[in-house]
Amino acid sequence: MKHWIKGTIKQAAWAPLTVVVVYVPAAMGLGVGIVLPWFDIPAHFFGGAAITYFFAIGITNLQRLLGTVPPVIQIALSLGLTAITAVLWEFLEYGADIALGTRLNHGVADTLSDLFFGFLGGVAAISMRIVVARRMKLLGRQGQ
Repeated sequence: MKHWIKGTIKQAAWAPLTVVVVYVPAAMGLGVGIVLPWFDIPAHFFGGAAITYFFAIGITNLQRLLGTVPPVIQIALSLGLTAITAVLWEFLEYGADIALGTRLNHGVADTLSDLFFGFLGGVAAISMRIVVARRMKLLGRQGQ
């Protein structure tokens, strides 16, 4: 179990950490979200893609412990965990507004937009993984 967690962190944590390292200082420190309101859309899209990638790698690595997990279950788990993470992120934004006086949350429409673009980023990440896996499989067959 310890190896699964460490392996997943080593292999995939760079993706969500990159988004956090770019987004949090820009939004909170520089106030980019106020000056450039559209900045929130790519931030949540790439955040959704990054966290989905992290979960997908974690689920793939978990198969060493649990055995084969059907692809449709892997996709459902990855996207479900992404949706939960997006909701938690929105709670964090709201909490930062209350506790730190930030202005990250601009109402219900903003929250729904954030959730939508985060989930859309997750769907894009899964779609890319499927395309890459299929191409690798085709290339592997051609080489034989």
